[in-house]
Amino acid sequence: MAPLFLSVYNGQNIPLSKVPVLPAGEFRQAVLGAVEAGGRIISFFGNPSEENVRLYILLAHDREGRIGVLSVDVKDRYPALTPECPQAHWFEREIAEQWGVLPEGHPWLKPIRFHPPYRQGKNGLDPFSEEKRLPSVTDFFQLKGDEIHEVAVGPVHAGIIEPGHFRFQCYGEHVFHLEISLGYQHRGVKRALRAGPDKRTIHYMETLAGDTSIGHTTAYCETMEALMRCDAPIRAQALRGIALELERLANHSGDLGALANDIGYLPTASYCGRIRGDFLNMTALICGNRFGRNFLRPGGAAFDLEDDLVAELSKRLKAALRDVTVAVNLLWDTPSVLERLEGTGIVTREIAQNLGLVGVAARACGIDRDVRFDFPSGIFRFSQIPVSSSPEGDVFARAYVRWMEIQRSMDFIQNQLRAFPDGQIFKATDAITPEAMAVSLAEGWRGEICHVAMTDRHGKIAQYKITDPSFHNWMGLAM
Repeated sequence: MAPLFLSVYNGQNIPLSKVPVLPAGEFRQAVLGAVEAGGRIISFFGNPSEENVRLYILLAHDREGRIGVLSVDVKDRYPALTPECPQAHWFEREIAEQWGVLPEGHPWLKPIRFHPPYRQGKNGLDPFSEEKRLPSVTDFFQLKGDEIHEVAVGPVHAGIIEPGHFRFQCYGEHVFHLEISLGYQHRGVKRALRAGPDKRTIHYMETLAGDTSIGHTTAYCETMEALMRCDAPIRAQALRGIALELERLANHSGDLGALANDIGYLPTASYCGRIRGDFLNMTALICGNRFGRNFLRPGGAAFDLEDDLVAELSKRLKAALRDVTVAVNLLWDTPSVLERLEGTGIVTREIAQNLGLVGVAARACGIDRDVRFDFPSGIFRFSQIPVSSSPEGDVFARAYVRWMEIQRSMDFIQNQLRAFPDGQIFKATDAITPEAMAVSLAEGWRGEICHVAMTDRHGKIAQYKITDPSFHNWMGLAM
């Protein structure tokens, strides 16, 4: 850990006054040096005052299991990190859009969510003109040439999928570049969290990403527990771990079916679509909701597993493992499937490292990066899941990593059910620490989820920063 950074653990509460504040030049050199030494950016955001915007950056050091925190005060501009540190690319675009702070030297500055800046007037700039604040009207990257053609997809897509616009620059069948434009459903959730928590806060967390209700709610609960200096009971931690892995099982099974559908292999696509529903129904068996909403709360869990439910869940897991094994092995046993998956859509380990990819996207490039192993919290401090990785970086590797994780998540849940701890599932929480910061990392099914909360002098949320794994990984898709 670089000496200029404040070193913290996952789930630790720290006074805001202890976060180092450096001049812009020293801040930049400290961050670039830490990244060069193996750190990676997990969060980078602004918090405004009357005159300045204080930028906070958090770097993870995976092998040390520590997080470095550093800050800098800027007015309307600062030297961009992105030219030497591609991991900062989207973070700096977001800061420019939200706070009117220009990262000078950023090579590709454009909006992400297409909303007006939160800070306007004499202390803030607006780096983007009004007409460039409409999704799909931004300046897209272009290739020139007689045989170059452009394919535009979306924002309206077939099926139930959130809108997103994609521009492909093609030469024949070779795709030189893909650019992604999102922001069609920006809801302002993070700003709605300020002055909380209140009765709607947990609802916001459970609906941040519809397929990751448990992942984001786990990160939120552990963030609040850090600010309240309390731990959930061990039985509640086991319940959270089971719910998180059920969410992973449902989505990995669904994704393997989707991969099969994308190459026109219908047997696995059909089977996995049904098996995904089986895993979702297991979550509903516990808490009444297939996505796990109303299950977790700061201080523990709202639903318990009685002995008869433990037995029923164990029986359903064994049946689902049998079914998913048959469905997935059809992929590996079919030469035409392997021909389409192997060597397709390769992302190299070097690119994955430079972009700071997380989750399956990183592990399929041979990077052993998993919050459950590197920054364990909750039940994963006592019962770790081995990291599943593959070095090829292609579609086959991403599919096979999902399959390995399905098997290991199954083993984890069955082990928890066999040795389910006794005790309570909820413990009353204390008051929130004022003028403090807490950071929580959780391994959602897509990858690393990062929640950072900052409180004011009354113990209310002053700033809440959420980094979904997709924020790191969209550029990996473009590559």
